[in-house]
Amino acid sequence: MTDAVPLVEVWRGAFVEGLHRGHAVVCDPGGQVVEAWGDPARVTLPRSAVKMIQALPLVESGAADAAGLGTEQLALSCASHSGAPMHVDRVRAWLAGLGLGEADLRCGPQPSGMEAERERMIRAGEAPDQCRNNCSGKHSGFLTLSRRLGGGPDYIDPDHPVQRAAQAAMEALTDDVGFGHAVDGCSAPNFAATLHGLARAMARLARPRDALGGVRGAAAERLTRAMAAHPELVSGEGRACAAFMRACGGGTAVKTGAEGVFCAILPVQGLGIALKIEDGATRASECAMAALLVRHGAASAEDPRIAARLHAALPNRRGLRVAGLRPAASSGLTP
Repeated sequence: MTDAVPLVEVWRGAFVEGLHRGHAVVCDPGGQVVEAWGDPARVTLPRSAVKMIQALPLVESGAADAAGLGTEQLALSCASHSGAPMHVDRVRAWLAGLGLGEADLRCGPQPSGMEAERERMIRAGEAPDQCRNNCSGKHSGFLTLSRRLGGGPDYIDPDHPVQRAAQAAMEALTDDVGFGHAVDGCSAPNFAATLHGLARAMARLARPRDALGGVRGAAAERLTRAMAAHPELVSGEGRACAAFMRACGGGTAVKTGAEGVFCAILPVQGLGIALKIEDGATRASECAMAALLVRHGAASAEDPRIAARLHAALPNRRGLRVAGLRPAASSGLTP
């Protein structure tokens, strides 16, 4: 087993004040490691970084077409959204089209991730609800698939047909079996995999017609194209996933997950990327992913949306830029 390596440095003046260590793997569609940092065999819970895999059964089963879902709903099925009106209104309309409502979700209530919207809700006396949960799009997809499969209402049970389908898709794309699962923040099972397996899955999604073929390949292509077409539905205005996808173009799809996980699908380059920051810091995972996107030709270091994470400022109370993040010098990730 290889230890985690420094991927991101925290600078204050001329001093390295902190280090974020982690692991990262870049794969080609054949499953070969192109390059790696740390331990490719490191097993991790991918959290929300694999929502596009969890959504595969929704499309390949025919459930999405039977429900008349368009690209916006497919993007939301892969989303960790901000709970903004553009997300919540679409989720509510999706559920209404199924003859369902907020009470049918099993993700739990959550306040909006947008400060202005949270303040509006407080002034209006509106309580957090499940449609504002950042995973409500994924759960609406689960409900849509459950109807197709004839499953019961508790679609988050690991033995439910929906979750068995999600697990099968995860295992097929990663080639990782038997690492178990834990319960995610939205109460759905989250199946563990190696970093190599996650990068392999992302590379297969980058060239799905060749790597997966048939119905599954076509379904995967629809999902990743929907993500790339609607970045703000996948995350939210100004957030890293949306910013990276806008900066990259070319059908690139990226997805963050809790506890320092980040994955990327690069169709032009035919590559998949997976990384994990050991201490779970989002600021570090965003910096490392920005560096990897630049390194592999998916984005320019000069693009302000990339630069904002690649060299993230840490201002003091007076707004002075006195500290910041950058790729660790020893990692070789500095553009």
